[in-house]
Amino acid sequence: MWINETVVAWLFLGVSLVGAVFTVNAFMPVRRIPALFVPSFFGSWLTAELALHHIVWQSIATVLFVQFGALSVWPGLIGLGITFVSWLGLLSLFHSGHQTRGTFEAVLSGLPELDDADRIPLGRLLVPFRHHRHGVRVVRDITYRQIAGKKLRLDVAMPEEPGTNRPAIIQIHGGGWIIGDKREQGWPLIGHLAANGWVCFNVNYRLSPAATWPEHLVDLKYALKWIRERADEYGIDPNFVAVTGGSAGGHLTAMMALTENEPEYQPGFEDADTTVQAAVPVYGVYDFTNRLGSMQERFLPRVLEPMIMKAFLQQEPEKFHRASPMDRIHPNAPPFLIVHGDRDTLAPVEDAQVFADDLRRTSRSPVMYTELRGAQHAFDVFASPRTARMLDGTLRFLTAMHERAEGANASRPTEGFAAPTSEPASEPTFAADHL
Repeated sequence: MWINETVVAWLFLGVSLVGAVFTVNAFMPVRRIPALFVPSFFGSWLTAELALHHIVWQSIATVLFVQFGALSVWPGLIGLGITFVSWLGLLSLFHSGHQTRGTFEAVLSGLPELDDADRIPLGRLLVPFRHHRHGVRVVRDITYRQIAGKKLRLDVAMPEEPGTNRPAIIQIHGGGWIIGDKREQGWPLIGHLAANGWVCFNVNYRLSPAATWPEHLVDLKYALKWIRERADEYGIDPNFVAVTGGSAGGHLTAMMALTENEPEYQPGFEDADTTVQAAVPVYGVYDFTNRLGSMQERFLPRVLEPMIMKAFLQQEPEKFHRASPMDRIHPNAPPFLIVHGDRDTLAPVEDAQVFADDLRRTSRSPVMYTELRGAQHAFDVFASPRTARMLDGTLRFLTAMHERAEGANASRPTEGFAAPTSEPASEPTFAADHL
């Protein structure tokens, strides 16, 4: 029996150390060691957004080990101490997710509040979208373009009740410009917006390595043209179309917003209106040139150059600069809400900070930057408090921008917003400091 208890105690110590490693990694994910980068990302991602889940499984394991005598030998007692410390860390991670509401409140403080009925109850968040939000109708797999032997499709989510002149938004999936699909991403936000009167288009586009930049962007601009041409069919206001997306979708979101009506990205439909009226890039990529040295060292030579750009940065730097949102900033950019996690290891937060700063100094429109403490890349995949508050904040921002646009179209000032000037404002309205 003594041997069994010793084995159990050492096993408990080992399990406790594994749990502690997950917790520590969530606070300090590995970025610069190639062999550890991928497992560190997944461990950090799963732990930061599922902190309470980790406490539950660790609690169950602890009870079982205690029942089998783990605490009768000193390794078990050490394991118990490590477990308690790990739980404190996990509770801190969970608390940082709850603080996201305060982060958005600070950044959006000049905008009208949401009604309580419009906020997401945490218990209802992120159920599979086949369990549709009440009052939302979804039409799937609509072909909007045929090109290069491919049919490009989109899904539409809209209120069940017929309506007209509703705001619209395009959702762009991520996946490193190589993988991803409209079925997999964006549905929590789409469901939330559609339930609050928006018409949402989740759009597929050509992927690399078959596609070469800027074909991804060209497809999305074509989708925008297609949507505006069918404004009456879907009951949308063609004068207000927003765009959002995460990761590579965040990069494409920024590029959609910053390259309006540029003929090189609209071959064959140069006269189409490809302006967007608001942009919400989430954990986006803002630089293809690695000017800050923040890019993963293998990403440029193994992915970006051979698979996406089909060019070398040193030989064709201008091509990479033109694909970088950092280099496309201009005074007439639409309103931006930039969302990023401070522990993102895939899309460096340093790039998002510089992009937000530069855009804020140049743009005449509102520029808001929210840096979410404790958030990894793709944090919004999970049903977490951080995700719920991010969706509420996005709805609040987009609603305010739509109301602002309606006021401008009606040629009357909108309370709380500075009127555009002929020169870039030195302190644009609602310019948020880094958090």
